[in-house]
Amino acid sequence: MRVLVVENDTNLAGQLATALQSADYCVDVAFDGEEGQFLGETEPYDAVILDIGLPKVDGLTVLNHWRRIGQIIPVLVLTARRTWSEKVAGFDAGCDDYLTKPFHIEEMLARVRCLIRRAAGHAKPVLECGPMRLDTRTSRVSTAGEPVDLTANELKVFSYLIHHQDQVVSRSELIEHIYARDFDRDSNTIEVFIARLRKKLGADLIQTRKGLGYCLTVPEIVA
Repeated sequence: MRVLVVENDTNLAGQLATALQSADYCVDVAFDGEEGQFLGETEPYDAVILDIGLPKVDGLTVLNHWRRIGQIIPVLVLTARRTWSEKVAGFDAGCDDYLTKPFHIEEMLARVRCLIRRAAGHAKPVLECGPMRLDTRTSRVSTAGEPVDLTANELKVFSYLIHHQDQVVSRSELIEHIYARDFDRDSNTIEVFIARLRKKLGADLIQTRKGLGYCLTVPEIVA
């Protein structure tokens, strides 16, 4: 999963990025509203953490712009302002959740997890597909009740697929959501990760749709 952090406080932005990366997210960081607005328009993110008090373009203007052009990415707004009217303004601008500074990093992570799950149509923190389970709180994967040890990149691919289970996900979509913007992307590695996941989780659960991509689904049982 890929997250954009738009925060002009370099120390806080670094703390947020480090915490998200430790939780197996890919992270891009923008330090002003102009760059953040551009990235939110041009890059595919699963969630955005957006500060209100940004230089160049303020956060609410950025958010209003995204919603006006039809950008529906989940947005968690950060602000040092505590008045209820500021929160109302944020929600009316189209934010999905609100977090007032100072805050605990664990709360931020929990809110991001929730936003991403809800955007993908999931309510529970544990995602299931047949015998496979992903606990989004701990990033633990199991199949038929047995823990499965995945590498960081295997986990990123699996997490995206199980969040979008029963949907065909193209190779390019996977690349865009498991690598940060400045990473040297190699499309051939996706096939390697898929092959490893099939070996660890079961060959039939990740299906190849020729010319389209991959689909994580429970295979139908033919009588």
